[in-house]
Amino acid sequence: MKTNREQPFAVGKYLVSPLSRRIDAGGFAASVSIRSGRGTGTHDRVFRFAASFDTREGALRHAAEQGREWAQRALLA
Repeated sequence: MKTNREQPFAVGKYLVSPLSRRIDAGGFAASVSIRSGRGTGTHDRVFRFAASFDTREGALRHAAEQGREWAQRALLA
């Protein structure tokens, strides 16, 4: 299984890393890693999305949008 990743980007204190992978049924699955903290205090959340996408770029775009929205909401809480 090969995972493709887009360039990670920062949203406030969070580092958002969009990911995609090819699925057996054809198409691509999207997921996103959202990291906060440093050193031994690092916390990483990984979200996997149920939707499948026709292209790698579509999956990465969805993961990036979802990760950005999650981080922005978390910063406002």
